[in-house]
Amino acid sequence: MPVRVTPGRWPVLGHTPALVRRPTTFTAGLRAHGDVVKLFLGPLPTYFLTNPEIIHRVLVTDGSHFGSGIMFRKFRPYAGNGLALSDGPFHRRQRRLMLPAFDQRHLRRYAEIWVRATTALAESWRPGEVRRIDEDMQALAMTNVGETLFGTELGEEAIREARRSIPLIIRLGMYRVLSPGFAEKLPVNRRFDQAVMRMKAVVDELMADRDADTDHGDLLSTLLLAEDAETGERMTREQVHDEVVTLLSAGTETTALMLAWACHELGRHPGVADRVRAEVDRVLGGRPVTFDDLPALAYTRQVVSEVLRRYALWILMRRTEQEIDLGPVRLRPGDEVMFSPLALHTDLRYWERPEVFDPDRWTTDRVRTLPPGVFIPFGNGMRQCIGHLFARAEVVIGLATIFARWHLEPAGPVRVRYTTIACPRGLPMTVRPRN
Repeated sequence: MPVRVTPGRWPVLGHTPALVRRPTTFTAGLRAHGDVVKLFLGPLPTYFLTNPEIIHRVLVTDGSHFGSGIMFRKFRPYAGNGLALSDGPFHRRQRRLMLPAFDQRHLRRYAEIWVRATTALAESWRPGEVRRIDEDMQALAMTNVGETLFGTELGEEAIREARRSIPLIIRLGMYRVLSPGFAEKLPVNRRFDQAVMRMKAVVDELMADRDADTDHGDLLSTLLLAEDAETGERMTREQVHDEVVTLLSAGTETTALMLAWACHELGRHPGVADRVRAEVDRVLGGRPVTFDDLPALAYTRQVVSEVLRRYALWILMRRTEQEIDLGPVRLRPGDEVMFSPLALHTDLRYWERPEVFDPDRWTTDRVRTLPPGVFIPFGNGMRQCIGHLFARAEVVIGLATIFARWHLEPAGPVRVRYTTIACPRGLPMTVRPRN
């Protein structure tokens, strides 16, 4: 049976208008057209996958047949050849070099930074004040990743520039990915280019005086000193620079949004928040959280899993490197495939009441028997986000520290804008002390 072309294709623009104007409803509706359906990003044909078993093949079983998709390649001239953007043997080498920076020994050290920064934020709040939680969590994530990467707090100018540029890079970068080539000179794409250049300038300044042979105990030193076990070679400074740009961008926006949406959901569900506080009280007994406490904070980790389900990445893309049969279609080298983690995470075929925020679903046998490919908040396989344990640990520590001290109550409507992920356009919450 031939692959169907999705209805609603525009001349020249293809399905881009539908993807931009109603992103989540459009991609969620594609499952009605088959396991593999055909879309056009401008003139570019793309195969959209809705079957989790086929997606698991792309990410894991046949992962070596696929490289980064066009959404990553379009970023490469601007954001460098960091781990999220690179391909092939170079990508595998970089991953080997970087993995030690995310092992438990390093995560334990990073956790001390996160606890200190989150405690300072929580202690700065005043009873009854309304906070922009989205902005607070972005500032916290920036402080956390700044100290983790560079061993010191980022200067005010660097933080201001990063907070200005990173959201622009992510939001406007998605427009660039979905737009046909002739649209790259539009003003929106020039703003993207300018934001990328500003962010690279921040990283240049932060790295300028760093001695590559001295261990400062931070993530940057780990990258500069890392040696390939097979060749004994280190990364060049340019390669380290590209990885820092990637980590600074991905490590702030994603974690900030996870923290913000977790606070939002706990504010909307006081019973869930009470259970988090009870667990924190029982495990910690009033002392600060540590990395070694994370296994005992089981319910808080379930809350984080439910946030990752409800607020997943909207789309990911891959590109075929060699011919392969995928469901009803034979893909050739260079063919683009696309899928939506968010659509999978809210698919009625696999989730009971997916619209409901329910951390208890993570204790049920049904969740434990979900087919591979249904829950992929950080991707999977050889290109899975290298910082997925880093991000989860940071969010659990953030929630344990904040909710040991405060109740958070919604203080106004929340509007959502989708880029690669759901972004709140303002998240006002009233902070009230615990009894």
